[in-house]
Amino acid sequence: MPVIQVKAKPNARASSLTRQDDGTWLAQLKSAPVDGKANAELVELVAREFGCAKSSVTIKAGAGSKFKRVVVPD
Repeated sequence: MPVIQVKAKPNARASSLTRQDDGTWLAQLKSAPVDGKANAELVELVAREFGCAKSSVTIKAGAGSKFKRVVVPD
């Protein structure tokens, strides 16, 4: 299962997930980083981008940080 590097930016105007030139991903999240809401929105965005179920996407590292490692299915 591949692991992607994601930089999360909470409290954005609109939700989006874009690939950066260096191979990392930038996630702009509408949710605030409170009670795991931003992480839940991130999992939903990644699942939509990669065409998989939300339950198969996990945050491997950085749940409390803006730099995260997210596992996505093949």
